[in-house]
Amino acid sequence: MNGYEYRHLVGFEETNLVGNVYYVNHLRWQGRCRELFLRQHFPEVVEQIEHGLVIFTMRCSCHYLSELRAFDEVILRMQLGDIQQNRLEMRFDYWRRENEGETRIARGEQEVVFMRREGTRLVETSIPRSIRDAARRYSITNPAAGEAVSRG
Repeated sequence: MNGYEYRHLVGFEETNLVGNVYYVNHLRWQGRCRELFLRQHFPEVVEQIEHGLVIFTMRCSCHYLSELRAFDEVILRMQLGDIQQNRLEMRFDYWRRENEGETRIARGEQEVVFMRREGTRLVETSIPRSIRDAARRYSITNPAAGEAVSRG
């Protein structure tokens, strides 16, 4: 399936004593993918945060299927799972790029809620239109997002 892509080359600092990638890094990569998506589709995000917008992570998860090691090339594909008034669910597929193609090594999810600071309180706010529109382009239920592709 198509999705917003973040490509990453694993470094030694992301591995543990055994030589495989330390599990927490998968969640860091989800966050990085989400940040780059915002940078591309909502470039005013920093300004909006300075003016009270809060993007609060409600939950995140990762289901590990295979190990990664230093210098593995990883492709994260983020897709919209669900969208509500102020909630956005993203799904992540992790693929190791190999000579013969790609192998899925993990899958994960994140749910974020959009809030606005009003004094010392946080109140729900709608997802900004540019994020909503961009996220729908990467929806798992949007036929315009592209065809499903078998990747092993």
